Amino acid sequence: MSEPVLKSALSRRSVLALAAAPVLSTWSPASTAGAQLEEDMADSVRSALSAAISNSAPPKPSFADTASRIAYLRWLGEMSQRLKKRKPENVARIEFLETVWYESKRAGLETDLVLGLIQVESGFRKYAISSAGARGYMQVMPFWTRVIGDGDATRLFHMPTNLRFGCVILRHYLDREKGDLFMGLGRYNGSRGRAEYPNLVFGARRAWEYVPGS
Repeated sequence: MSEPVLKSALSRRSVLALAAAPVLSTWSPASTAGAQLEEDMADSVRSALSAAISNSAPPKPSFADTASRIAYLRWLGEMSQRLKKRKPENVARIEFLETVWYESKRAGLETDLVLGLIQVESGFRKYAISSAGARGYMQVMPFWTRVIGDGDATRLFHMPTNLRFGCVILRHYLDREKGDLFMGLGRYNGSRGRAEYPNLVFGARRAWEYVPGS
């Protein structure tokens, strides 16, 4: 499924309330686990989500011109420096950033928003587990692997899998809220309409904003 088709398919369908719960991280002690539960899902929604998750395209960027590639490499270098204290191992850090960039773009999300959300959700800890059982960087609940994946919840500790699930799910909630980040983030956290979680993500996002040439 192509990226435009993916976004279109996701935007046409509503999805159940997300059970992605943030973990108590060292960065944000105010972050608390969500209280969402699994709900019934229409077959069409399940099919669209399953297709979005199962697309096996590798997380490697492609560019139409040299200028775009150079801009990406400059972003990658800058973000690598910012993330170095949290992820000191160079290869793992670069692979993580490459995958965040790819999955965020694939889902039509701003990469700095996804990085801010990861900071709030897990503090960039691959094996983070919340009190509600949400797992990994983007704190995805295990039931999602049964509903739209292969049923193997251990794969949520696999970095590309976790980021794929998290970005696809967040895209759904933003579409449901017609692009409203405040409300969409609330759905992701299970606190729709409350300011605490969106404000945490907006604050964290500022640390990952990037202006070319700055």
